[in-house]
Amino acid sequence: MTRNRLYRGIAFSAIAALALTACASSKADEKAEVASGSSVTIEDNNGSHTIDLPLTSVVATDNRTFETLSDWDIDLAAGAVALMHDSVSYKTNKEIVDLGLHHEPNLEAVVAVDPQLIINGQRFASHQEKIASLVPDATILTLDPREGEAFDAELKRQTTVLGEVFGKQKEAEELNAALDASIARVKAAYKPESKVLAATVSGGEIGYVAPTNGRTLGPLFDIFGFTPALEIEGSDDHQGDDISVEAIAKSNPDLILVMDRDAAFTEKEANYQPAAEVIEGSEALKNVNAVKSAQVVYMPEDTYLNEGIQTYTEFFNAIADLLEQSK
Repeated sequence: MTRNRLYRGIAFSAIAALALTACASSKADEKAEVASGSSVTIEDNNGSHTIDLPLTSVVATDNRTFETLSDWDIDLAAGAVALMHDSVSYKTNKEIVDLGLHHEPNLEAVVAVDPQLIINGQRFASHQEKIASLVPDATILTLDPREGEAFDAELKRQTTVLGEVFGKQKEAEELNAALDASIARVKAAYKPESKVLAATVSGGEIGYVAPTNGRTLGPLFDIFGFTPALEIEGSDDHQGDDISVEAIAKSNPDLILVMDRDAAFTEKEANYQPAAEVIEGSEALKNVNAVKSAQVVYMPEDTYLNEGIQTYTEFFNAIADLLEQSK
């Protein structure tokens, strides 16, 4: 190789290296710029919102989102901490302004944190107009499951939108895939001839939950195509309808799904009775197929305060475990 060709080769390599370095530097600068000064546009129940990034002050009042945001290490400036279960890390974070319970919330406290984004819904849904009047410049996202839409799809929609907002798309996809997998397991193991009943237990009393419309457990009948053991027209009370245990026993369900409304509260009443004791200790239910064959599945203890995608995934897998063992 001649000296000139050698010099040209060295020069070319140097130029290429500089070009690659400049390209890498440019891409790094571009990423930094995207992370610090771009925006994201998403759709919620009320339409389209464009949110400037990075987020500087986030407030969360929708308890379906607490566990997800906590698992993703999202910083909150304020939230309905009083509504959170102990399993959520925010519960012990004294730096988060607590807005209190939905019955008598301290909404004025939202103003002090100058929120850029508020994730509102479920128990705080009725306060949205007031919140908007207090912080008119904040973007308020509402991602409650919409009436008439498939409940499982709505859980995934909420997770997907949150993933887009917080740059957690991969994590959102993983949560959605886990829910889908748990649903597939139940569908594969369930036999349509098996009659299903959903119930709540609170204060030692058993309440009936209506298929489709009933709070928390009602949508499962549509997701899995469960055959109802009992159907009462117009029955949809969120605490469980006041139907006699004898009527439930007469329907003789093969599988009973239960939510313990009181289990989520760590400071339980002195006379608290776990749902399992109430259901399995009931004289009226002792000869019911589900009780005799131990085909009763209880929702996670934190359900009443969480009710998010992780809660349902865990519960669906528990149902699948039981059904698969019974084959």
